[in-house]
Amino acid sequence: MGKFLRNNYYILVRILLMLIYSLYGFMELKGETGVSLRVLLLVSFYIALMTLKELVDGKKKLAVFAGAACVTGLLLYQCGMSFVLLAIFLCFELLAYLKVKYYLYPLIYLWLFADGPISGLTEFMVITMLIIFYLQHEYVVAGYEEQMFEDIVTQQGLKRDFEAREYEVKAELKKNMLQAENQVLEERAALSQTLHDKLGHNINGSIYQLEASKVIMDADPEKARGMIQSVIDQLRTGMDEIRAILRKERPEKKKMALLQLYGLCADCNKKGVEAELTTEGNLSGISNALWEVILDNTFEAVTNSMKYSRCKRIDIRIIVMNEMVRCTVSDDGRGCDSIVDGMGISGMRQRVRNAGGVISFETEAGFTVNTLLPLR
Repeated sequence: MGKFLRNNYYILVRILLMLIYSLYGFMELKGETGVSLRVLLLVSFYIALMTLKELVDGKKKLAVFAGAACVTGLLLYQCGMSFVLLAIFLCFELLAYLKVKYYLYPLIYLWLFADGPISGLTEFMVITMLIIFYLQHEYVVAGYEEQMFEDIVTQQGLKRDFEAREYEVKAELKKNMLQAENQVLEERAALSQTLHDKLGHNINGSIYQLEASKVIMDADPEKARGMIQSVIDQLRTGMDEIRAILRKERPEKKKMALLQLYGLCADCNKKGVEAELTTEGNLSGISNALWEVILDNTFEAVTNSMKYSRCKRIDIRIIVMNEMVRCTVSDDGRGCDSIVDGMGISGMRQRVRNAGGVISFETEAGFTVNTLLPLR
């Protein structure tokens, strides 16, 4: 009920004023000849037209105004100036509909020069009250409502932009994960091809020499020993080549770490918990040792969130600053009143301490693990 009154107070106040002015007109007739049925019908028709005006728009509303003006003229002709307040009210309604400038409203004070049973002071007070009422709505309340509407439109636009940005971020996240997976697969394929090209002939030749030495071992032991020694030398050379290839072709720790984190997010999404990884800054400044700490702590924090927090979303953020790297893992779950250092949290603290960093926990809104590690 209160909400209905707030949303429709302008209409309700105008209807109440119209009813009061109608009653005042009946009172001004002074009951000398009583109120005729014709007057009652005209007033009822006036009220019906002014009410209908709120339900139509455009040319139909102008037609309703014309009908109300005709009825008002008949009332003034039938009853003199007893219903002049209804005529004044109609003038204000027309001015408000036409949205005339505020300085034209005082022109209605010209009604004070018309003779009638209503005192000039009464008409002056009524006109002044109506001027204040309509100007307040047209230039204060209506302006405020227009501003509210513009704010709502702006908020909706911002919401659409935010949703579009969120969609772009998720698409970029998926693209990055696929690129990382493809790069790892390409590196594996390149490694396999390199091992095949570099070592295939070497190993095959060694096998042939061993087979030959086996055949001639009894007939020519000295030659067989020489062939076996040659195979040993070839295999040693092959082992050196394998080490060199692995050192050269080993994927960067950063790429492997990001791929693991993307995979962790994908696993959470499959289990019904929305997870997202965001990064800021130059990730190449993070050493392999720090990546190990970040990976182990992140996996531990996400595992705890999935097991205990009953969360719907997990956010992983890695921010590289000038001298420090910050890793934050937060969820929107139920949090906890106190933190008990079990094996998992104790391990997180130990890893961060060994790396010279600090770790903290927030439990008020969900659960958050903040890790700060020095880059040097």
